[in-house]
Amino acid sequence: MLTVEFDMLSVKPGNAALDAGCGHGRHSLEFINRGASVMCMDIDMDSLLKTRFFLNTLKYTDKNYEGSEFLVHKGDALNLPFKDETFDNIICSEVLEHVSDDSSACMELARVLRRKGTMAITVPTFFSEALYNALTWEYFSTPGGHVRKYLPKRLAKIIRSSGLEIYHIGFKHSLHTPWWAMRCVAGLHREDHPLSRAYHTFLALSISSRFMSRVENFFDWFFPKSIVMYVWKK
Repeated sequence: MLTVEFDMLSVKPGNAALDAGCGHGRHSLEFINRGASVMCMDIDMDSLLKTRFFLNTLKYTDKNYEGSEFLVHKGDALNLPFKDETFDNIICSEVLEHVSDDSSACMELARVLRRKGTMAITVPTFFSEALYNALTWEYFSTPGGHVRKYLPKRLAKIIRSSGLEIYHIGFKHSLHTPWWAMRCVAGLHREDHPLSRAYHTFLALSISSRFMSRVENFFDWFFPKSIVMYVWKK
């Protein structure tokens, strides 16, 4: 399930794209579907190995992906190993809440984005983070987990101070908000709990349902899991 609306990014065939914090490659795959060459970057090696396996499997088993261009690279958002103005499009999804210096990370992303390039930055909403923090002390105490909450004004200030302009704001994943609340109650690391597992099955089934997609779009206005800011470099 994608957090970013790619139509808002104006991704064109032949564009150079960066998926900063690619996870298991869901956004990287959509870049490839749009004809872009994508750099899949993450600091977690296990995630990178899964992304490489996933994308290589498609490339060598599905004719629709024979010409796909991608690289998988372990990198740190605070010190991006790329030249200035390298990428036409960037996605940084659910990363800034993990890093020690979010302002520096945003400056780095702005540095490697080309002029008139577009970028989507997503973070958890303040409401959802406050809820989970109230439900369990583990949420902000787990190593490698979240280290801050974001009000929209704070994120917007960081973005603008990096020389970027916001042109659209979206909200996503309201159906995920109760799932994480369930996990906080049942035990944050207990994905095998019957309640968490049952709701996760529901989420997986809802991905392919147009009706559930409309339901989620409606509830995104009330209790979204993530806020998405679409920005461009003047």
